[in-house]
Amino acid sequence: MPSTRPRVLLTRRIPSSSFELIEHRCEVEVYDEPGALPPDQLKARLADKDGLISVVTDKVTAEVLDAAPKLKVVANIAVGYDNIDVAAAKARGIVVTNTPDVLTESVAELTWGLIFAITRRLVEGDRLVRRGAWKGWALDFMLASALGGKQLGIIGRGRIGQSVAAKAEAFGMHAVFAARRSGPRGPDEVSFDELLVGSDVISIHAPMTPANRHLIDRKALARMKRTAFLINTARGPIVDEEGLAWALKERLIAGAALDVYEREPEVTAALLSLENVVLVPHLGSATRETRTAMADLAVRNAIAVLEGQPAFTPL
Repeated sequence: MPSTRPRVLLTRRIPSSSFELIEHRCEVEVYDEPGALPPDQLKARLADKDGLISVVTDKVTAEVLDAAPKLKVVANIAVGYDNIDVAAAKARGIVVTNTPDVLTESVAELTWGLIFAITRRLVEGDRLVRRGAWKGWALDFMLASALGGKQLGIIGRGRIGQSVAAKAEAFGMHAVFAARRSGPRGPDEVSFDELLVGSDVISIHAPMTPANRHLIDRKALARMKRTAFLINTARGPIVDEEGLAWALKERLIAGAALDVYEREPEVTAALLSLENVVLVPHLGSATRETRTAMADLAVRNAIAVLEGQPAFTPL
């Protein structure tokens, strides 16, 4: 006798505790090959599925949704959801969920790690030691930039941006936010241009929207201080990578640290040879605790919708 339990596609293996939770309530199919699930396979595997638990590399387009007539929920294991056509899903009566809150602190911690890494030249120094180029201590050797008394400019006033700002005082920095395009300005808000011109470190925590694509372009980079640093732990396409490579090479800014890229996992080749940039492979939420919490929340969202209950974190 065929099972009457909902059928769910998991596009990545998840922690065992999360998997056991969904397996007890649903028939689960797991894509367990390396790399992203190819679009044609995604469509084929969704043909008989009631639920999809996806990750940021899965492009859930209107075309994909059309291939899934039974689909009731897309539970994205991420706080961002630019990989999903949310409007198309809602038009088809499909609930879309994300995983806010649970990754706030891990991304904020990584942001500060990148700030220290680039301003204090830690990765550059590590490379120097490993290639045997360190000749000993010297008073003027590898001088870096102090943070005390400097301005931290934050683009994006969501949970992560606020968490990053809350930690600034501990390091003697003054945090300001880029003011929203409309509405009254708060006491810790400045215009976008004022943030570019006046900040010593600029950290991006905005969502990926069409309006934010290449928000940091050559013009914006040229407005920054020559002593300033750019940090991006949000979404890669917010920064024009070719423009950033140009600004770094020409020393229009002092340095940059990136956790996300325009065409992941590809990185603009011009960035790879530069010493004044730190490049890490999308590690913002990559702690065991956070990734487990993200998977748990996505699973609970999927189960709730498939059992006729409201999702915990719907979009």
